Order: sequence, then C-alpha cells, then structure tokens
Amino acid sequence: MTDQTTKQSGAPNFAELFTPKLVTVLREGYGPTQLRADVIAGLTVAIVALPLSMAIAIASGATPAQRLYTAIVGGFFVSLLGGSRFQIGGPAGAFIVLVAATVAQHGMEGLILATFLSGLMMTASGLLRLGTFIKFIPFPVTVGFTAGVAVIIFASQIKELFGLTLEHEPGEMLAKIPALWDARSSLTPDALGISVATVAGILGLRRWRPHWPSMLIAVGLAAAAATLLALPVQTIGTKFGGIPSSLPMPRLPSLSLDTILAVLPSALSFTLLGAIESLLSAVVADGMTGRRHRSNCELVAQGAANIGSSLFGGFCVTGTIARTATNVRAGAHGPVSGMLHAVFLLLFMLFAAPLASYIPLAALAGVLAVVAWNMIEKPAITILVRSGWGEATVLGATFFLTIFRDLTEAIVVGFALGSVLFIQRMSRTTGVATDGAFVCRDEADTAHPRGDYSEQKTANPDVVIYRITGVLFFGAAGSIGSVLDRIQDIHKAMVIDFSSVPFLDSTGANMIEDLARKAQKQGVAFWLTGATHDIQRVLVTHGLKRPLVYYAATVDEALALLRKNATTDQAAAYA
Repeated sequence: MTDQTTKQSGAPNFAELFTPKLVTVLREGYGPTQLRADVIAGLTVAIVALPLSMAIAIASGATPAQRLYTAIVGGFFVSLLGGSRFQIGGPAGAFIVLVAATVAQHGMEGLILATFLSGLMMTASGLLRLGTFIKFIPFPVTVGFTAGVAVIIFASQIKELFGLTLEHEPGEMLAKIPALWDARSSLTPDALGISVATVAGILGLRRWRPHWPSMLIAVGLAAAAATLLALPVQTIGTKFGGIPSSLPMPRLPSLSLDTILAVLPSALSFTLLGAIESLLSAVVADGMTGRRHRSNCELVAQGAANIGSSLFGGFCVTGTIARTATNVRAGAHGPVSGMLHAVFLLLFMLFAAPLASYIPLAALAGVLAVVAWNMIEKPAITILVRSGWGEATVLGATFFLTIFRDLTEAIVVGFALGSVLFIQRMSRTTGVATDGAFVCRDEADTAHPRGDYSEQKTANPDVVIYRITGVLFFGAAGSIGSVLDRIQDIHKAMVIDFSSVPFLDSTGANMIEDLARKAQKQGVAFWLTGATHDIQRVLVTHGLKRPLVYYAATVDEALALLRKNATTDQAAAYA
C-alpha cells in the first residue's frame, strides 16, 4: 500500500510533514519477518558501501577512514530521521570534484566546516518546506538522470570488472574511456572470471531462488573462491589496506567568522547538490517501490546527517542512488535496513576488518554492474522516446549532460527544457472563441484557420463578444492578445468572457489592461464577465477598474446592462 503523507480531509500539518518514515513503519507493525528482510538488505548494502566509501575518499583527497565515518554516522541519521523508507545515505561520487576543490582551497578543516554549514542550510530548507518543489522536476529528467548515473557507476567499475591496471584513472568520461582502452593489455582473466561469475550468480539466484539474498551469497562465494584458489586479484585488503578500528570523539569544527565566510560558497554548493541528489534518489526509490517519500522530512534528516558527520570528522552526506537501489533490490522493508547498514559498517570497522579484506573488488564490481543495469528504467525510456520530440529531447539532454558534464548542470538544463516544453504546450491549450466558434490558439493557427473568424455573434453589430478558454499566462498572452486587439471602429462595446479561464498571471492581466486602454481611446465600452474572485482581484490590481472596464457575472448580464444604458435607438436595435 502506498504511504499516506497527508490526510484526505485537509492539508498536512507539521507533524505529518516531518514524521520520519521509521515511525510510520513501526506503527504499521514490525516483526521478525520484516527484521530479517532489513538485516539481509542492510548487510548487503554495507558490503557494497564499504569499498565505495573508501574509494570515493581517496578520489576526493581525503582518507578512507573519513569516508567510513561519513557512511556510519551520516547513514544512520539519514535512515533514523528521513522521510524515505529506503534511502541509504553516505558519501557519493557526485561530490568528488567539489570535495577535492574544497580541500585544495581550504584544507581538511575547511571541508569539515563546510559540511557542518551545509547541514544547517539543508535543515533550514526542510523546515521551510522547500523540498516540496522537487515534485516539479519532469519525469524525463528523473529517468535521464538515473540512466546517466547508472552509466557513470558502470564506467567506474570497468577497471575492476576486467582487472585492469592504470596509474591514474580519469574521472571525466571522455578521458576515462581512452585510458581504459589503452590499459586493455593489462586485463586479468581471473578478475574477469570472478566478475562474470558474480553477475551470473546474482541473476541465477534471482531467477531460481528469488527470496534468497543473491548479492550477499554471490559476494561470499566469490570471496571464498578467491581465497581458497589463491587467485591473483585485488581485494579490499590489498587495495585499501587496513580499516580503522574505532570512531573518533565528536568535536565542533572551528567556527571563526573569517573561516565561515571563506567556505560559505562551498557549503552552498554542497547544500544544493546534496538536496537535489538526495531527493532524486528518494524519487527513484519511490518509482521502484510504489511508495511516497516526505521530501521536507528527508531534507531535515540530510541536514542532521551532515552535521553529525562533520562532528566525527566526516563530510558530505547525501542520499545515494546506487546504494538505495541496492537496498530496494535486496528486499529491504523500511528504514531499519539503512540503520543496520551503518551498524554493520561500524562492526566491520571494529571486528571484521580481516574478513572484509578478502572480498574481491571484481565481485563488488559485478554487484554494481547489476545494480546499474537495474537502475536504467528501460520501459520508461521507450515510452518517452515514442511520446514525441519534446520528451525525447529532455531525456537525451539530461542523460548526456549527466554522463559528460555535471549532475547539477544536467538537472538544471533538463528542468529548463521541460519547463519550456510545458509552456509551449500550455499555450496551445488556450484559445479564443466567439459564440462557440474557434478563433485562434497561437501564431501557427493564424496561418491555418480552423474556425469561423466572424467576431460578431449578437443581434447588435456594435457589440463583439470574445470567449477565452484555458490558462491566460505569459506563454499564451501574446497570441491571444493579437486576436483580441482586432477592435473595429464600428464596435461600440466589447465583451470578454472569463468563465472558462481557471488562472490568470500578471502578463495576461497586463495584456488585458493594454487592450482596455486601447478600447477606451477608441470609445469602445470594455466589459469583463465570468471572472472568478481571484482573477478579478488580479485584474483590479493591474488597474482594471471603472471606468476603464466594467464587470458582470455573465455575458447575458453584460448585454442586459448595455441595453439598459443604451439610447432609445440602441435599445430598439437590441429588441
């Protein structure tokens, strides 16, 4: 059943908006079956997150220990306080460039302070309910972004999948592909065999034993095989060395005014990217499960997680799409799996470091290859491509910008293209008619008329009536205004019916105001009918008052008032 975040009888209150999903899950009833599912999912995600956290740390210019602190402390708070059932928080590859730049410019203390400030900003954003706006991101953007991230994740694992040896693996896709190709001669058959066996094991178990923890079993068997056969492949131990055995004591970062002002731009960048990626990750989880997250509650949790991470020397917590997808695929029931994922990481750090050291990186690369493939919403992509050039353009732009440019840039450009497409389509739904006869929708329609352009549909040729249908906003104001501007000198009165206009923005109101002033100069009485209270308020705010304009509830009422105020000869004409 889909989570209900609001009551059907009214708007959600503060408690409904900010109640963690953990509380919701516990209220529904939580027993041994649900706990078992969360234990398996949490352990699976922890195994995947362990090398990822340390690898991201190295690429960011930090220590593996710091990323473990981030995954443990931040990941626990994200699941404890978050508004998503399945969100897994921790260090993310999207932050590598930002983190490295901050460390180079402000040092490690500056990075920790920027993380602390980012946590405060993110918490404030959630409390101000800014997370609600994430629902305005178009569907093609989320599909393209997710597919792009999947490609990035897979590309990041090619080196481990084939056991390649590179002195330096570029982060940019355009540089990464040639570097990997140049290193093709260093392919390790044993690593490739483990990768293929892991992928085959996961897919086979999902087909024949769908309720078994396929990822966990496949990784465990790969580790056992690599150890017993003494295969020459890289493992967590050979790649990353020792794992820290304890958490540091929490402490506040330096809060001097000069340092705060210096790192503020970095903190703002962390906040924007972290909020976008976390909420998109939650949206992806919603799409995979049919659930609904609480976006503002999620932002508050992400803020608390970043604050907690910085206190323990970690940084940059965000919702991670790959680990969240892994959590869902592993059969998680709720936020307990995310909390257990953090606990398992802590136990690995305290007690199981030698065992974790035997896990082949090729096996984990196989796991991530499966996750990346499952992340790509192939049916949705097919539907969007077939839907028309607009959806395909937004999808393609977001996808390629995510891969070859920047995650934030991809989202901004995709959102902008989606907005332009929406405006263009909304403008075509707005039209003008006279007595039910279609007149015009946009400039294209003027070249290909499809209706009766006769403006006069009343008994009196001195009165012209226009009926506007649809939203009168900036996207349609120009074309509609060009039609309504055809005021002939023979007309003594002009009536515009607003009864089919659900919304009017300032551009539309300004267009009507210009039209009314032109009518006044020509001595044409200008009437507006059927306007709702809200629309009439906007019109009055823009100066549409008597004697510039007259209001009536209906067209018939306006005509009756015109007859009443007409001369004897005019009244006879109306009879």
